[in-house]
Amino acid sequence: MTKEQERDELHRTIWQIATNLRGSVDGWDFKSYVLGMLFYRFISENLTSYINKEERRTGNRDFDYTKIDDSRAEFGRTDTVREKGLYILPSELFVNLRKKARADANLNETLSRIFRNIESSARGTRSEDSLKGLFDDIDVNSNKLGATVQKRNDLLVKIIESIGDLQLGDYQDNTNDLFGDAYEFLMTMYASNAGKSGGEFFTPQEVSELLARITVTGKKQVNKVYDPACGSGSMLLKFAKVLGKENVRQGFFGQEINITTYNLCRINMFLHDINYEKFDIAHGDTLTDPKHWDDEPFDAIVSNPPYSIRWDGDANPLLINDPRFSPAGVLAPKSKADLAFTMHMLSWLSTPGTAAIVEFPGVLYRGGAEQKIRKYLIDNNYIDTVIQLPPDLFFGTTIATCIIVLRKSKKDNSTLFIDASAEFVRGGNKNKLTEANRQKILEAFTGRTETPYFARLVPNGEIAANDYNIAVSSYVEQENTTEEVDITKLNAQIAEIVTRQHRLREAIDEIVADLEGGRS
Repeated sequence: MTKEQERDELHRTIWQIATNLRGSVDGWDFKSYVLGMLFYRFISENLTSYINKEERRTGNRDFDYTKIDDSRAEFGRTDTVREKGLYILPSELFVNLRKKARADANLNETLSRIFRNIESSARGTRSEDSLKGLFDDIDVNSNKLGATVQKRNDLLVKIIESIGDLQLGDYQDNTNDLFGDAYEFLMTMYASNAGKSGGEFFTPQEVSELLARITVTGKKQVNKVYDPACGSGSMLLKFAKVLGKENVRQGFFGQEINITTYNLCRINMFLHDINYEKFDIAHGDTLTDPKHWDDEPFDAIVSNPPYSIRWDGDANPLLINDPRFSPAGVLAPKSKADLAFTMHMLSWLSTPGTAAIVEFPGVLYRGGAEQKIRKYLIDNNYIDTVIQLPPDLFFGTTIATCIIVLRKSKKDNSTLFIDASAEFVRGGNKNKLTEANRQKILEAFTGRTETPYFARLVPNGEIAANDYNIAVSSYVEQENTTEEVDITKLNAQIAEIVTRQHRLREAIDEIVADLEGGRS
């Protein structure tokens, strides 16, 4: 079996577990239990691998952290928390909990205690914020799991054993990417089955990768990466794949307003082996309560912010003087916060940096305050590229979105328009960007030259003359796919058809006359 086949088999197994175990629990609610247990297993194996390696490096070759008693383990707590950000006693490791789970009549209480202990192990340390509340959404006492304690515990045992049976390899064999891959697969499946709510926090992986590659074109490393509406963190983590996490020097930064999704994002960081000191995910409203004010600007920003949501806008007198929004001289409409996010990202962007933002198409052409913001962006030469995407790429919506690329240091005074609306294949119930589709877009982006019916570099003066409309269809000509017709030849064919029809009618009339004559 090839590695790809093994991966597909693992995915099938995980989804079968996720769907079979949930019973009457809604799949969207049940995800917290499956993902939470996957996370618990991961940090247990991650910590065990770290401690074993350190002990064996000192000559204790037979050391196995899972088999020592808790009192002996306490001696290593302080140093381990400093390095790994958390601590789990041997008796509370996933592997040891699993051994006793079936016989534990108070399993729900045991799990609650273990989760509290893991979080409290970081209290008063630099990793406290990264761990705080991380298990809040795994309610092991919820009636959703069963009407009685016994029924809840029976289901918890099944979840623990199913997650424990997953063939995720020996952590020490450098197969930890399987945990992150399993998590991403589950998130994709939950999002695709959750309807509208799924699209609020998860961007398809191929779109995330395209955005990441756009922002690091020509770069081998960046200072740090940022997403102001980071959802579950899938976009940020694409930089680890595209550049290698060691080439994101200062780490991964983001902010998320939804508390459950905020927790999912932090779990996602850990599962992709991003240690606590390499990520800073904040909770809160980015537009009115932004974090990371004092940080150095970001070299790479990616985001798929919520489309046309309401925000305070001019109802909050402080916002017009906010240095993020004031340069445009106007605020995004209260009913459409899209360009407020855009202005925020521009403010947080470093001088050599690039931001790639998924936008609702209306921001490209709507009038009023949004037109004035576009005028500011075009007149100051901040918009590098506008890319029209195909429809039906995202979970929860079928609209054809677009990407706006921002740069503060451009080599020309023009804007590139790319019409990628036809760059997709149909996969399942959604459209998808293939590797070839993404590559075609990236080549047009980096080449910055005209390609008939696909890409055009437009002087900003022309955009200004067009009332700052930046819809791709206004600048990239659509290819005429209608077949050219020879009218003279067509008329001759029609005349011939008419003549044949006339002859047939005459022949039918003769047959009918003969039949009627025979009856008389």
